Amino acid sequence: MNHPQPSGSAWRRPMVPRLSGERHRTATVLELFFDLCFVTAVAQTAAAFEHELAAGKVGHGVLGYALVFFAIWWAWMNFTWFASAYDTDDVPYRLLTLLQIAGALVLAAGASKALEQYDFTVITYGYVVMRLAMVSQWLRAARSDPEHRRTCLRYAVGVLVVQIGWVVRLALPDGAGLPSFFVLVVAELAVPAWAERAGQTTWHPHHIAERYGLFTLIVLGESITAATATVRAALNTEVSLGDIAPLAVGGLLTVFAMWWLYFTQNAAEKLNSLNTALRWGYGHYFVFASAAAVGAGLAVEIAHLTGHAHLGRPTVAAAYTVPVALYVAVLRLLHRGAVKPDTQDAVWAVGILAVLGVTFTPSPVLATGCVASALVAAVVTVTHRARTSVPRVG
Repeated sequence: MNHPQPSGSAWRRPMVPRLSGERHRTATVLELFFDLCFVTAVAQTAAAFEHELAAGKVGHGVLGYALVFFAIWWAWMNFTWFASAYDTDDVPYRLLTLLQIAGALVLAAGASKALEQYDFTVITYGYVVMRLAMVSQWLRAARSDPEHRRTCLRYAVGVLVVQIGWVVRLALPDGAGLPSFFVLVVAELAVPAWAERAGQTTWHPHHIAERYGLFTLIVLGESITAATATVRAALNTEVSLGDIAPLAVGGLLTVFAMWWLYFTQNAAEKLNSLNTALRWGYGHYFVFASAAAVGAGLAVEIAHLTGHAHLGRPTVAAAYTVPVALYVAVLRLLHRGAVKPDTQDAVWAVGILAVLGVTFTPSPVLATGCVASALVAAVVTVTHRARTSVPRVG
């Protein structure tokens, strides 16, 4: 049984579950503020990733980026799903959210060192602060919501145990660093699936879809901001506007196409079960990470143009085209679900292969922008034809 959002004093309200079918359920100003603070960590991580790529440390940079981005994405995701079910917006809730924001800023401060040196000390402290704040939130929910108490306690215990693991990991010898990291990642990912089996929380499909869409917008916007700063810096060198223009135009076309493709379908309609919700939530790790990496890839392209990237031409191009291809591929997988192969699959597959193919062209950024734009046109056309070909009833 769902309960309406309780009224009463803003100082403290019972943390009862919100209606999963609540009308006009939209992102709150606190959630938007939370996202903007989190994007600071995204920006720091993407910048460190770009530096590693430009220095020629491709394997080291990719692995470090994947590890650091997990901490950002997972902390953001857990807050988002909890807030969808239990946002009371009282003083304790806001203060605990502030604590999570503080942890995100600590994480951002340690992002470069973690990515470049694999020193996760600072980032671990910031991450654990955020996750312990969530433990407190789940305990509050367990106290106020008898119907879902078992689920809430599972979350609280699971998250707490894993956080102890992250702290213990700091004392392990260097050789155990990566294996222990992956073990703890698996443990983190297992907690929601284990907890929700005891009774699904009342997250709101439309609210979740909006939250993910908004964070995607913010990450794409951060990529544009980072690319703009890099272009401005390049123009202060001997590089001409004519040399930069194809990169700027191609980058803008690419990001605009990525935005368009993300919102081609109604995600909320697909979030109709725990399994689809888990697939949607977990799959967005690659959506967010690849979207942020596009800005880093464009920065590497400009660094190569100015002679500051120690990489071969194909590797420089791949730093841009591969994140775009990954973004498009994951989007298609998330949207299509378990339906039979259709014309849309072929269109998306051709687009992905074309993006990868332009890696070996003289101007891969501009070519990627053109291919991504063509993919948008093809998807819009195929979708329109599919809708208009459906016979009307009556």
